[in-house]
Amino acid sequence: MVHSLLVSRPALVATDLDGTLIRSDGTVSDRTRDALRRVEGAGATVVFVTGRPTRVMADIVRQTAASGLAICANGALVYDLDTCVPVRETILESAAAVKLAGAIREMVPGVAFAVESGMRFGREPDFSTMWPDPEEMVASFRELLECLPTAKLLVRRGGASMVDVYDTIVELAGTEAAVTMSSADLIEIAGPGVSKAVALARLAEDLGIRPAQVVAFGDMPNDLPMFAWAGHAVAVSNAHPDVLAAAHEITSSNDEDGVALVLERLFP
Repeated sequence: MVHSLLVSRPALVATDLDGTLIRSDGTVSDRTRDALRRVEGAGATVVFVTGRPTRVMADIVRQTAASGLAICANGALVYDLDTCVPVRETILESAAAVKLAGAIREMVPGVAFAVESGMRFGREPDFSTMWPDPEEMVASFRELLECLPTAKLLVRRGGASMVDVYDTIVELAGTEAAVTMSSADLIEIAGPGVSKAVALARLAEDLGIRPAQVVAFGDMPNDLPMFAWAGHAVAVSNAHPDVLAAAHEITSSNDEDGVALVLERLFP
């Protein structure tokens, strides 16, 4: 159900990628690409706010012809789409990562870890990744931390769902790390206070844009902080139930160009 419709033109459009802007087959439709161009042509700013690491942003840039800054790794990284260089990074301290990983292994048998670090990626041998990297580092957990400053720590248990252990890991992390999920089989851990909302708020402040001037699109629980901060939050119809409940407006699914539908209304 739609709670309210935003009718005024926003100054900033913040959108998640996978499950929101991007279709299930990994493509961005012509309609969505045209809608993004329309936003920028009207003088507004488009910011991708994603759980994706910076190392897999190139394909999205090619499909959308996007430029400017993107928020990656759930807010741990701010990435320049034009120069392909991270411009801001928040690190999870190694001591905190070692302590938390040990506690997780005790409570959740069978887990494996990986590390996102700027443009680099490393994983334990048992960790399976959805974005294979020919330059990835495969090593023990401690070796990974010694070589790769941790922007985001990833936790998997084979291909099994992690939903049942999410609350446990949040409790183990306490105030020493930020825990979130963007898919059922993966838990993502960043430094304390890191979220899409914190990174987006800082970027918006740099641009002189207030929360009330921002429309945000998303589909998963890692989008909830951004939804709470933005003046208008729009969930695609395929979103997680918690995201649907938090939205001001619900649009069509990612496969039905839900983001484009709203942008066409806002930027006629």
